[in-house]
Amino acid sequence: MNASRREFLHMLAMASACGIALDQGDALAASTAKAEALYDVPVYGNVSFMHFTDCHAQLLPQHYREPHVNLGLGAAQGKAPHLVGEALLKQFGVAAHTAQAHAFSYLDFVPATERFGKMGGFAHLARLVQQVKAARPHALLLDGGDTWQGSATALWTQAQDMVDAALLLGVDMMSAHWEFTLGATRVQDIIEKSLKGKIEFLAQNVKTQDFGDAVFSPYTLREMKGVLVAVIGQAFPYTPIANPRHFVPDWRFGIAEEDLQNTVDEVRQKGAQVVVLLSHNGMDVDLKLASRVRGIDAILGGHTHDAVPTPVIVSNPSGKTLVTNAGSNGKFLAVLDFDVRAGQVRGFQYRLLPVFANILPADPIMQAYIDRVRAPYLPRLEEKLAHSEALLYRRGNFNGTWDQVIVDALMEVKGAQIAFSPGFRWGTSLLPGEAITREQMMQQLAITYPATTVTEMSGAKIKVLLEDVADNLFNPDPYYQQGGDMVRVGGMQYRCTPNAKAGARISQMRIGEQLISADKNYKVASWAPVAQGVEGAPIWDVMEEYFKAYPVIKSRLPNQPELIGVESNPGWSHA
Repeated sequence: MNASRREFLHMLAMASACGIALDQGDALAASTAKAEALYDVPVYGNVSFMHFTDCHAQLLPQHYREPHVNLGLGAAQGKAPHLVGEALLKQFGVAAHTAQAHAFSYLDFVPATERFGKMGGFAHLARLVQQVKAARPHALLLDGGDTWQGSATALWTQAQDMVDAALLLGVDMMSAHWEFTLGATRVQDIIEKSLKGKIEFLAQNVKTQDFGDAVFSPYTLREMKGVLVAVIGQAFPYTPIANPRHFVPDWRFGIAEEDLQNTVDEVRQKGAQVVVLLSHNGMDVDLKLASRVRGIDAILGGHTHDAVPTPVIVSNPSGKTLVTNAGSNGKFLAVLDFDVRAGQVRGFQYRLLPVFANILPADPIMQAYIDRVRAPYLPRLEEKLAHSEALLYRRGNFNGTWDQVIVDALMEVKGAQIAFSPGFRWGTSLLPGEAITREQMMQQLAITYPATTVTEMSGAKIKVLLEDVADNLFNPDPYYQQGGDMVRVGGMQYRCTPNAKAGARISQMRIGEQLISADKNYKVASWAPVAQGVEGAPIWDVMEEYFKAYPVIKSRLPNQPELIGVESNPGWSHA
């Protein structure tokens, strides 16, 4: 049996497992068409882009549970991206219990993983990129950022493993966020010595603090089948707020709406017939931006990890802009085609393709690279630290079960009454019964500022901190949503009223049955300080000490706040 025949039979079997109904009998052509339906994107138009974002350094296929809490408030309620579970499937016409339902929602997560397998992985993503590119040789591959951070090997190699993987994948241009936590010197070193113009690093909204000069190229122009296209980069605007300022002390960030409008006008004047913004703003910011900036045909967005099956079409003073978001962790590849005639966009086609590692064969060249770059670290990566009886996941507005393990470890090891852990959206999922290896642990912790601290904090200060983070998440103006999800909390319970005004969302803070007193001090453990010079054991050392004491991680309920006023919100499920 030759390799292509084996590959075909493998795809048939896995497509059937993923809910694609395959014909019986010897109608090979018909069955082949059915098997490939999941990845069949007919060629359309004359301008094409592929887009992935927020892979967080995951070279291998992973499990990643989508959120069951992603609240949209006010005008955003009931609209993408703030839909979860059945509401999301209904909105986008995705059939329940299918491969697509597993890719886009948290529903039946554990049994669905047994049926559909892992997702992502650069070797499988590479195969899909090649397949799309074979039909569209002119297509550009865009990386939305958060590529160089999120794994042990990315941390230990200062992102070189991911840089070389992106080069091998054929990325044409990228923007950034967590990349900046490597520090300005390392970022510039990678751009100059590794990317060398093969991958263009674009960020129109990063300027020098002194004279406001552009630090990176704001845009690039490319010709595609006789059509001039522009890609403008937009780095995460709140990098120095959400992450340590001292990593990029000489650069300023921001949404830079006026500068963006000027940049769009400039590329239009240079003859660009299609303008795309490669954004790491987060989808809510992109939706507002699209309503205010003229002349952008599409925003290929990231940062908030939202997997949105179809674009949101936003009207603005000069026309309409497509706003998309392509998920995270290498789970998806977006394909956007435009039909451009007589200098005008006449139509578009968009598909957000889930990357099922059991359906898409691994590209052998990329797989060989991955095996080679990981080989020196395998003994450390594969060491088993504990065993989990429970599903461990992170993503969601509030604590996930992985978060709960982290805050429990902080309180236990540091002897604290309360623990806080950042509301990071990255971090893969671990199935019940699986071993917690060092690699799995580091997928939750791999950052360049891992120090743990213990601080005496008054009840009043704790409330201010929680209110501040809640406002970053639930502020009705997306331009003021400057962080990730809500800080993860251990040791205390509280009520949260997301629709309330700033400063009035948090109430009923308790340790057990005892209300927290505003003027009393409490011992609070945390990690990932943004201030410079903070010292403390790295969080992974704390976790390893905890796992030695608790080698079996029992099932536990995540410490969710009592939510007020969101009972009918389709961005919230009782999962």
